[in-house]
Amino acid sequence: MTMTDHPTQQIYQTLSDTLHNKTIILAVTGSIAAVRTIELSRELIRHGARIKAVMSSAATNIIHPDALHYATASPVITRISGAVEHVEYCGEEGSADLLLIAPCTANTISKIAVGIDDTPVTTFATTALGSGKQILIVPAMHGSMYNHLAIRDNIDKLRAMGIHIIDPVIEEHSAKIAANEDIVLVVRRLLGDGRLNNKRIIITGGGTMERIDPIRILTSRASGLTGIALAQESYYRGADVVLIHPKKRELYGITEIEAVSTCDMICCVLDEIKKGCDLLISSAAISDYTVKPEAMKIPSQQNELTLTLYPTPKLLQTVREDFPGLPVIGFKALANVSKEQLLISAQNLMKKNGLSMVVANDVGKEGMGSNENTVCILDSSGIGTGPVSGNKTAIARTIIDRIIEVWGC
Repeated sequence: MTMTDHPTQQIYQTLSDTLHNKTIILAVTGSIAAVRTIELSRELIRHGARIKAVMSSAATNIIHPDALHYATASPVITRISGAVEHVEYCGEEGSADLLLIAPCTANTISKIAVGIDDTPVTTFATTALGSGKQILIVPAMHGSMYNHLAIRDNIDKLRAMGIHIIDPVIEEHSAKIAANEDIVLVVRRLLGDGRLNNKRIIITGGGTMERIDPIRILTSRASGLTGIALAQESYYRGADVVLIHPKKRELYGITEIEAVSTCDMICCVLDEIKKGCDLLISSAAISDYTVKPEAMKIPSQQNELTLTLYPTPKLLQTVREDFPGLPVIGFKALANVSKEQLLISAQNLMKKNGLSMVVANDVGKEGMGSNENTVCILDSSGIGTGPVSGNKTAIARTIIDRIIEVWGC
């Protein structure tokens, strides 16, 4: 049965085509985390990868090779045969684009570090290192093993060899394998086009909050999903990403800065730009008004309550005044207007703040608070793209594609 005939074809490239035509060797060692590789392989396939699994003997005691055969639509390599599979895939002329060892035990880490080659996985690693293939290792082991000085030293040796390492998640006295979504993101970054390499991009996201009293706030329905999607898409393309938003999400590879109020966000953005910035993407739903907060909770028994709203400083205007040459992408949200009205408003925002691009959407229809959206993209040439509809991950991909095209990366 070929990949075309196998049920796995039904999920092929259902999330993206960013790993299309990429061959990944998924090498599995004898950690209990090996059970995670079934879904990991399928997540990679959803982005277009071709997966060939290799298992150590210890790994076959955790999961059966037939499980990975099903998950990848390809027979699993459990021993090196006369077909010299390690050379076929990871030799100098080998067809593999990446050797992904996940999970990787303390034993395998140490063997690779000192050149011991006695399992199919270490044979593939030795061959890949000798031929200059990219290697990504995802450790998983008990916490006390991970804390062993020799293991830490060997991990440092692997990094010095040019091997990429995804640090484990430390919890419950264990060094647990990283989340599948983080592994997939790093794989996509390593095998991506690198169009944003060496670019530092600052992104704002989410809805800011203005304090009314110690309990109550003024805010919006913004979920922050667009900012997260833009940050992850920029990271995948190779950028050094700073995401400034009201609540940290522990996003892998992305520097997150918490900024709750409008003033917080403006101060954080200005501070980060001063450290170096190639592009600012301002996708946050920043409060237009604030109030003078009460020190004590406002009594709830009142029949009526009047709040005096004061305009907040404008982020785009402040950035443009302080950094006139910085490329800036703005977002414009209106409700229940025509496409023409939306584009006119986007054009006005662009002219007022000297923006390189504006992403506009009608939140009266969809977008705010959900994962689906429809946007129009207007660049400084006056050329509009859209409407573009879909989930926010797909829309972020379209926006970053357009930025790269306009920017000439």
